[in-house]
Amino acid sequence: MSFRFLPADWQHATLIGRLQTEEGPTPVVISKGRVHDVSMHVPTVSQLLNQWNAVVTGIDIGSLDEVLSKYSISSLPEYANQSRSRLLAPIDLQCIKACGVTFAISTVERVIEERARGDATKALLIRDALQKRMGGDIHTVKPGSEAAMKLKQALIADGLWSPYLEVAIGPDAEVFTKAPVLSSVGHGDWIGVRDDSVWNNPEPEIVLACDSRGKVLGATLGNDVNLRDIEGRSALLLGKAKDNNASCAIGPFIRMFDDQFTIDDVRRAVVTLEVIGDDGFSLTGESSMSLISRDPLELVKQTIAQHQYPDGLALFCGTMFAPTKDRDAAGRGFTHKQGDIVRVASTRLGMIENKVTSCKQAPPWNIGIGELMRNLVKRSLLK
Repeated sequence: MSFRFLPADWQHATLIGRLQTEEGPTPVVISKGRVHDVSMHVPTVSQLLNQWNAVVTGIDIGSLDEVLSKYSISSLPEYANQSRSRLLAPIDLQCIKACGVTFAISTVERVIEERARGDATKALLIRDALQKRMGGDIHTVKPGSEAAMKLKQALIADGLWSPYLEVAIGPDAEVFTKAPVLSSVGHGDWIGVRDDSVWNNPEPEIVLACDSRGKVLGATLGNDVNLRDIEGRSALLLGKAKDNNASCAIGPFIRMFDDQFTIDDVRRAVVTLEVIGDDGFSLTGESSMSLISRDPLELVKQTIAQHQYPDGLALFCGTMFAPTKDRDAAGRGFTHKQGDIVRVASTRLGMIENKVTSCKQAPPWNIGIGELMRNLVKRSLLK
């Protein structure tokens, strides 16, 4: 069996995941290559993280190889069979939050979307003009600093100011709710793009796993699907552009922090992207966390400053990757097509692979909080 979707050093990692079994969603902890069903002690990943002490207590259900073979989980997911046992997103009751415009290059692309009003054909000319005017300034200023405020005033004077620049170099980060609780998809699931969007792209990101106090306990990978034409028409359409059926992918596992993997590994991480289309088109790119404008812990701090998250939260950190490679006609840039295979990877976190379909054709989300609670009661996992 191929372990391509696991961290390169998975034998030394402590991983948390969720398996869809015949009985229902089941949290597991993988330690030293052994898989432990912890549902009898902590029936949700949320509770597991809130009680995390790095001591694995659960039923050993086999080696990682044995368990993945049993559930037919590999680097080549069976997309045609959605009824199969499979990996789920490794979070459950946590709020799914996201930070946007955290990299300078993605800032420029958001401004382009806004000025093009969602029209990809206008993007090339606007991109050239902005690059010439801003130069390297936006890449070097610290958000909220005196230099950032001077740049802001200069851009306002030139008529180039934008809400995206405000959250890119101003004191306050952009933090939004990406998706409802329990709605994210995992490795090997379909991922949805609205069928009324004609300019869109994947967003490969690191996702931080936090407990109820906002303590970052580990990290995983995510794809924050981005609809450039819809958000580009108005920043107020962010919810419509971001929160749709199957539009949030997280996985394959949460890698917990320990003496082998820390927040500094997150800060140094490089997240890669690969898109392979049925039409022969391919796209690769990467996002280096070392270039992020705001430290990951600062993003968490701003997220929890005025809000509580009793079940914890998963926080997308943003991406520097905004594909501009033409797919069809010159100057049209990149957009998804149905059937695209999308792989988001990082050496210490593994890989999450998803296949693109429309939000309407993706398997419907039908296991919400109420259904999960009924399932746990039926299995005698809630007292």
